Amino acid sequence: MDERQQAHDMPDPGEIFAAFTAFHRTGALKAAIDLDLFSAIGAGAHTTGELAQRCGVAPRGVRILVDVLAAWGFLTKGGVGDGATYGLTPSTATFLDRASPAFLGSAIDFMAAPMMWQAFKDVTGAVRKGGTVVPEEGAIAAEHAMWVEFARAMAAPATFAARLVAMLLDAPAARRWKVLDVAAGHGMFGITLAQENPQAEIVALDWPQVLAVAEENARAAGVQDRFHTIEGNAFEADLGSGYDLVLLSNFLHHFDVAACEALLRRVHAALVPGGRVVTVEFVPDESRTTPAVAASFALVMLVATPGGDAYTFAELERMFRSAGFARSELREMPPSFQRTIVSYKAS
Repeated sequence: MDERQQAHDMPDPGEIFAAFTAFHRTGALKAAIDLDLFSAIGAGAHTTGELAQRCGVAPRGVRILVDVLAAWGFLTKGGVGDGATYGLTPSTATFLDRASPAFLGSAIDFMAAPMMWQAFKDVTGAVRKGGTVVPEEGAIAAEHAMWVEFARAMAAPATFAARLVAMLLDAPAARRWKVLDVAAGHGMFGITLAQENPQAEIVALDWPQVLAVAEENARAAGVQDRFHTIEGNAFEADLGSGYDLVLLSNFLHHFDVAACEALLRRVHAALVPGGRVVTVEFVPDESRTTPAVAASFALVMLVATPGGDAYTFAELERMFRSAGFARSELREMPPSFQRTIVSYKAS
């Protein structure tokens, strides 16, 4: 086989180089969101001149940014030169234009936060250790300032998921609920249930500075009179009792199995007979390679926590059963890439 034939048969290295430079996309998307570029296009600015004026940036800068975003498929482009026009794709119109009710762009403020960059700087070290090399236990350090940033950045995308949970639970048709929202963060899962069920009383548990954000969101949603708080650590605070529902949204993945089971035993004791735990998580299939978003989340937990993981449903079901729950059911939440587990305390 001659050299030309060998070159023809060689795999394309483009995918490898795209992975090497994936952080370029993160930086470009964050810049576009920071500058409200997608919103500007959605509002009618379609040329580089219009975008430069609307976003308050240099014409050269915005021209390079929009061309790169178009090359990556985040924008459409028509024409060439100064007369070229740019448009949103269905995905960017839905998720990155602030005018959209499904806007998710604020999530990048947390996903690309300095703590996350720090954690991913030494994946090699985390693999060698089997857990985070970030000082002070990484993301699970007590009262970590990043959780205030999380509460502010993730409220909008969480509201989207919370509506799906409310639909799954048929919240508008439900009776009176007493709901405990563990590690509530922005509070949007409990707040959304309170909006959908006017008989729902929400008790949100988190660190004091995080709860301040949740209380702001409860006031904005008009449910502050049915929104109460418990300050402290979910593993130590007095949870209270008599709950019909307990919400565990994106929390269990931070901890190892023993810690999860310890928390679930406390939650089990706080529920009324027949009460339910509603767990929203990144749940990979048993192969741990699909769905890709859920499977890859395990890496986030490796670099950011001492013992967290993206648990399969079988692993989560065993944890709940060990903590005393009668049964657990896996529920899909399309179009979300997360899944919900509903676990039942015996009546």
